Amino acid sequence: MTLTVTLLHPGQMGAAVGAQAVAAGHRVLWVPHGRSQETRRRAQEAGLTAVPSLRAALDASDIAISVCPPGAADQIACDVNELRFTGLYLDANAISPQRVRRIADGMQAPVLDGAIIGPPPCDKKTARLYVSGAPQAAGQIQELFKGTAVEVREAGRDLGSASALKMAFASFQKSARTLAAVAHALADTHGVSDLLTEEAKTMPSAILSDPGYLPSVAARAWRWRDEMGDIAATLRAAALPTGIADATAAVLHLWEDDEDKRDMPVREVLARLREQPR
Repeated sequence: MTLTVTLLHPGQMGAAVGAQAVAAGHRVLWVPHGRSQETRRRAQEAGLTAVPSLRAALDASDIAISVCPPGAADQIACDVNELRFTGLYLDANAISPQRVRRIADGMQAPVLDGAIIGPPPCDKKTARLYVSGAPQAAGQIQELFKGTAVEVREAGRDLGSASALKMAFASFQKSARTLAAVAHALADTHGVSDLLTEEAKTMPSAILSDPGYLPSVAARAWRWRDEMGDIAATLRAAALPTGIADATAAVLHLWEDDEDKRDMPVREVLARLREQPR
């Protein structure tokens, strides 16, 4: 079955996702009015079909897909809703579960929660599109991207579950890269960048994929928290931001009563983080 889709924001990721739908034989529409030359180039290369207005696009579409900067997600949904679109609305933005549910509450169209993890999909790279919500809606998206570099995975029936996964994954992925920048800036200040790079090669690669080691982190938190104070002082002396070190110390504080409890269940270790600081 051939579907017609409105792609609401053909940025780098959006255009790549749209291109996969086009490659699968579907028609993907977009509105070039007010868009940059770079966006127009991406849309053309992706095989998207230009239409004169958002109304014209939505009137012809079975599905509307929002892949936009997070700050624009609510306004784009509002624009679609004002035109009384009643097809399937896929919000595939990096936003909180609360925002997805708020958007859904205000929409006339059925809403499916989506979260894209991975690089812009192409012939050599795949992206995972996690969806949560009504199974029938999830099935439509699976049909749309069948046989493409967009791998559709279900994250459950609860609207917001896909976005929760994205928030959890991105909280580590993006924070880790930011922390790496601060660490390299500190090493550079003291002329030890090469040594830091060499030491980094000895680090385990399963920090996020293997939560089984977390009880050992909680068991050592009492000592690591004090170390974070000295790390913050070192960063401050180098005129670098201390926020990450301060925040880490605050989290470690939640495990202060777990000294040497290396046999705690992982679930219990994680539950400690839901407690308020004393």
